[in-house]
Amino acid sequence: MKLYTRLGDDGTTSLYGGKRVMKDDIRIEVSGEIDELNAHIGLLAAESDAEVSRFLAEIQARLFIIGSSLSSTVGNRTWRVGKDVQGEGCLGCDEIARLEHETDRLQSIVPALDTFVLPGGSIAAAQAHVCRTVCRRVERRLVTLSREEHIDSLLMQFVNRLSDYFFSLALYLNFIEGCDEKKLYITCK
Repeated sequence: MKLYTRLGDDGTTSLYGGKRVMKDDIRIEVSGEIDELNAHIGLLAAESDAEVSRFLAEIQARLFIIGSSLSSTVGNRTWRVGKDVQGEGCLGCDEIARLEHETDRLQSIVPALDTFVLPGGSIAAAQAHVCRTVCRRVERRLVTLSREEHIDSLLMQFVNRLSDYFFSLALYLNFIEGCDEKKLYITCK
């Protein structure tokens, strides 16, 4: 089986369900942003310890299902609430609660912040900041898609919490590696 099909040479691609759309269709854009986030998470996992890597692998699997679901027209809707393209559970309150719990756990380990921090420090922490910013882009593109299609509120919550998790993870990774945060104090005159 060849990797290429030549079907997209005209600037179109297929959604799950067979409908052809332009490659810059907002559903394809969102799926592409999620794919990019997933790739950045893979790099972060490669720079992290086993415990963090396992948690990141779970996030990657969930994002893959979400991206697939957003590229589906099966059931006459692009995003079917809480279901992936095979009808399996896609996202629930448990995943959001788990992200919140892990974010809180990481925050309880690191010193409290009293200012802004600049992205950087260790390689892993810097990569966590990249994941955070790409995640925020995914969130913005989901808002754009929500103007055309129904987007489940759990998906929006999950992506919002995910960016918070990456921020907490960046602080945690710098802390355990002994890297000082680059603090930025801003004063207004």
